[in-house]
Amino acid sequence: MTTIGLIGAGNIGSTVARLAVDVGHDVVLSNSRGPETLADLVTELGPRARAATAAEAAAAGDLVVVTVPLKAYREVPVEPLAGKVVIDTNNYYPERDGRIAELDDESTTTSELLQAHLPTSHIVKGFNNIYFEHLRSLARPAGDPERSVLAIAGDDDGAKQTVTAFLDSIGYDAHDVGPLAEGWRFQRDTTAYTGAYVDDGDFAHPHAATHESLTPLLAQAQRYRDMDDETA
Repeated sequence: MTTIGLIGAGNIGSTVARLAVDVGHDVVLSNSRGPETLADLVTELGPRARAATAAEAAAAGDLVVVTVPLKAYREVPVEPLAGKVVIDTNNYYPERDGRIAELDDESTTTSELLQAHLPTSHIVKGFNNIYFEHLRSLARPAGDPERSVLAIAGDDDGAKQTVTAFLDSIGYDAHDVGPLAEGWRFQRDTTAYTGAYVDDGDFAHPHAATHESLTPLLAQAQRYRDMDDETA
């Protein structure tokens, strides 16, 4: 099995960690407050989990998940992630992250920002368009008719294959949306953002998303500027 490094241990990070240890992966967790603040989570996860600094989690991971608020992406350690596959879960929330000009004018995407910060890493966008409770509850073994897909995007085919294998191990199929530049199609407020797994905002009753159901949602995605034009 694989060691998963997690930079960030909030709702998505801790859920990925739970799914990972359930199937036999080791996890190394970190957050901005220090390893000691993760003691309860590590105890809950059991002997396959330990807490560390962000740099230590980055160094330990065969595969690393960056799941920090976007405003903190420049704090992600660069050198320990050199050459590694990194899953980026980021979304842009201006009220939390402050205004980022290149995201406001849509000249780039959140994962491309992280890729620029980690130039020798292989970034794959994922886990950003599903509610954490649904991520936990919708996992299914391979072959289950209720198995869901998760959207991914990335510029490196080998990295996407690595992430696809990890997703398979924790109960999901991967739906390849294309390069990082196409990651906007499942960013915040698009039709594929959380809505792929719920109907009419009914978060209490999530359902599987399939390749067939996700494809048209991605095709319907609108840029933020086009959304703004419709509501103006």
